[in-house]
Amino acid sequence: MDDLDGQPDFSVYRNMDACEEPECASSAGQRIYAGYVGAKALRTNLCTIHVSALAASNMFIRTALCSGSSTAGKSTVNSASTDTPSHQSIHRTCPSDCQIKDIVSGLVTSMARAVRYWFHYTLVAFAWLGVVPLTACRIYRCLFTGSVSSLLTLPLDMLSTENLASDCFQGCFVVTCTLCAFISLVWLREQILHGGGPDWLEQDNQAANQARNLLDGGAVNNLIGGLAGGHRAPANNAQPNNAPAAEEPMMAEEEVDDVEPENDGIMDGDDNNWNPIEWDRAAEELTWERLLGLDGSLVFLEHVFWVVSLNTLFILVFAFSPYHIGHFTLVGIKLDELIAASHFEGLLTTLVGYLVIAVSFMTLYILCSFARLKKFRRVLGLCYVVVKVKLLVVMEIGVFPLICGWWLDICSLSMFEASLKDRKSSFHLAPGTSMFIHWLVGMVYVFYFASFILLLREVLRPGVLWFLRNLNDPEFNPIQEMIHLPVHRHIRRFVASVIIFGSTVLLMLWLPVRVIRKVFVGFLPYHVMLSSDAPVSELSLELLLLQVVLPALLEQGHTRQWLKRLVAVWTVGVAWLLDLRSYLIGDVQLKDGDNVIRVEEHGPAGDGAGAGANNAAPAPQDLGEGLVGFQPYKRPSFFVARVFCLVLLMCVTLFAASLLSLTVPVFIGRKLMSVWMGDSRIHELYTAACGLYICWLILRISTVLYNWIPQGGTVIAHKLKEWALLALKSLFVAFVLIGVVPLLLGLLFELVVVAPLRVPLDQSPVFFPWQDWALGVLHAKIICAITMMGPQWWLKRVMEQVYNDGLRNMNLCYILNKLCLPVVCALGMMLAIPYIIAKSLVPALGIGFELQNMVLRRIYPFLVAVMVSAAMLVFQVRQFRRLYNHIKDDKYLVGQRLVNYMPVTQTADDSAS
Repeated sequence: MDDLDGQPDFSVYRNMDACEEPECASSAGQRIYAGYVGAKALRTNLCTIHVSALAASNMFIRTALCSGSSTAGKSTVNSASTDTPSHQSIHRTCPSDCQIKDIVSGLVTSMARAVRYWFHYTLVAFAWLGVVPLTACRIYRCLFTGSVSSLLTLPLDMLSTENLASDCFQGCFVVTCTLCAFISLVWLREQILHGGGPDWLEQDNQAANQARNLLDGGAVNNLIGGLAGGHRAPANNAQPNNAPAAEEPMMAEEEVDDVEPENDGIMDGDDNNWNPIEWDRAAEELTWERLLGLDGSLVFLEHVFWVVSLNTLFILVFAFSPYHIGHFTLVGIKLDELIAASHFEGLLTTLVGYLVIAVSFMTLYILCSFARLKKFRRVLGLCYVVVKVKLLVVMEIGVFPLICGWWLDICSLSMFEASLKDRKSSFHLAPGTSMFIHWLVGMVYVFYFASFILLLREVLRPGVLWFLRNLNDPEFNPIQEMIHLPVHRHIRRFVASVIIFGSTVLLMLWLPVRVIRKVFVGFLPYHVMLSSDAPVSELSLELLLLQVVLPALLEQGHTRQWLKRLVAVWTVGVAWLLDLRSYLIGDVQLKDGDNVIRVEEHGPAGDGAGAGANNAAPAPQDLGEGLVGFQPYKRPSFFVARVFCLVLLMCVTLFAASLLSLTVPVFIGRKLMSVWMGDSRIHELYTAACGLYICWLILRISTVLYNWIPQGGTVIAHKLKEWALLALKSLFVAFVLIGVVPLLLGLLFELVVVAPLRVPLDQSPVFFPWQDWALGVLHAKIICAITMMGPQWWLKRVMEQVYNDGLRNMNLCYILNKLCLPVVCALGMMLAIPYIIAKSLVPALGIGFELQNMVLRRIYPFLVAVMVSAAMLVFQVRQFRRLYNHIKDDKYLVGQRLVNYMPVTQTADDSAS
């Protein structure tokens, strides 16, 4: 019989008594099972027919699958495994249920497979999370012990079971450091290959150097270039409107530039001598699953061995050797006791070792230059570049933010009524924590300073901030600068950056604090005690700050636009006052006869804090006679005096802005908190956050009114009506979703978890609604996040619909019916039903007071445990059903029948007819 689409109905059977079963099939799709294994054997002719039908069915299925996959969009193919209605076609001799032995056999097979997987993944976890870090930690400890006995007892130490957890944790840190060192080396190699090495190193490939006299330019130039780390930046690092990244080249090297290199790239050819096809094939074969052993094979044991070996090698090369070189150097110059008193003996000694290694590489490079050992000279030069970049990265990312953090702390001591003695004592108590906190504060300060500079570049003329780096330039590559620029220029940049950042801290922190203490007596110090006498209020305030105030302040994009407009207004006003509009903004039409500056006069002076282009303002121009991207400006008379007045006005503005920022938000916050908290002093973080939030609301409302006023009174009244209605809706929804739901959720959590764990049965629990609400807000946000990341169900669909509608298109009825009412009813029933049972049904049974009290106190966690157990039981039943179907399919399933297969041409003919 044919199916509904007019296609033949092919059914596949095995071990059946007859072939007259197709009428049992369904046209919508079906699963074909084999007959019972104990059925009678078929006759020869029936077996022949059965085999022929099986072959034809298989050929049809393959053809349909290939046709459906190759002609997508031309035909429709649905199999029985889809969500279409299906009907199982089973022979009459096939049992309705699997036999017990089949189920037991399937269970045993599944359990054996699960145990095998468990053993394999346990071995993988033990190897990568146990053997590798434990070996790294104990090898590291053995090497730095400094005794021969530790080396002899290393095999026994590997098998020791003492301090396994701590050693594994420290080993993970060691492995992470070695992995980062390896990745950094590979990445630095790529940087050198793509951007080239320093000029003094690339000159080794030029044939002109061989003809030079040693004293006339060969080794001497290499010596100077090596000590300086290079003398000019690469060509691809040239930035628009930047000060030149290199100093004036020496005459001898200018002559070399005119000589055509003959054997340039010989060493690069040696470095790049590899077969890309073989490497690509190896990269394709080695996946993360195969590398870690998650594919089920044991090849990862070899990878574990190589990781342990390479880890040991990296510890020897990058930690052990520099440390001992630095230690011997410090002992030789009698500074070991001073370093030991700093609480960071290991780190400082290793850095000194790297400095000595860098000087040694440079010395050996010079000796090889005199000895004309090209290959060794290039290797030593590359090693010097690697060490140089490493030290510069430590200086830029580690030392500079640390200096800024300590300077900020020193300048703000009077703001918190602290002294240097307090900071010194805290440093000696916890040196690592103290240094990390100061480094983190310094990094935050550097980040916001750089963000403000980027904002200034969007307003000012390109070229005004010539003395600062343009971090927003896509061609800016600090690693390439570290590779190519000389060391003395990096040191000069570092010193200039410290002066600029330190002066800004003095101007915007130390001086305003001194003025506040003199003028506003009693306003300082700020109350920043880490402990509180009212933990409940502190906890609620912390949650309110983290969940409500800070997201509102940080997620708003209006603040940056307001600051940018304020800077633009100030710039226009000062430019008009000092007649510097052409210099500051650059939108003045240049005329003939004006004193036009077409070339930046500062040149390499941009090395002070890093050369940078101001590309964010008008489009850069190639003037042909100056720097690329430099925008010319008209210089007025008494230009130096005007610029001096500009700097003075800028300092006064920054001082006033800092003074207002330190006083106004805290004052507003203190007044509001006094109405709420009374006379008790709380952390100034809460008062400052509350004051900033109020200031933000005032600015936001003022901006909205400023945009509405030009539209007229009718439009303003209409918009006020719309916003008032929207505000009422929002307040009502917020009252339910932010007030009632978190309170119910927090109270339920208190009854289920907190009270049974903290309050004994002979005591009465005391509930704090404010604390329960704050905890409920936190739990509600966690539940919302989990719901949005989870599978599709009614709550996720409703939340997505509400989110897509937005605030202005809020559907109040939909929110109340689909979200508020079900959630409130569910939480209310979970709170009310146990209470009714404990207070109404249990006393009616005549039970004693103690038992009633125990039932009242334990019924909430008991019912939750029952619900969790029921959910687990349902889950296990579903899993067992899936396992049962899997066993049945493995035993009896022969194939699947394709249904609803119809080419497009046939469908068109049918529709036409």
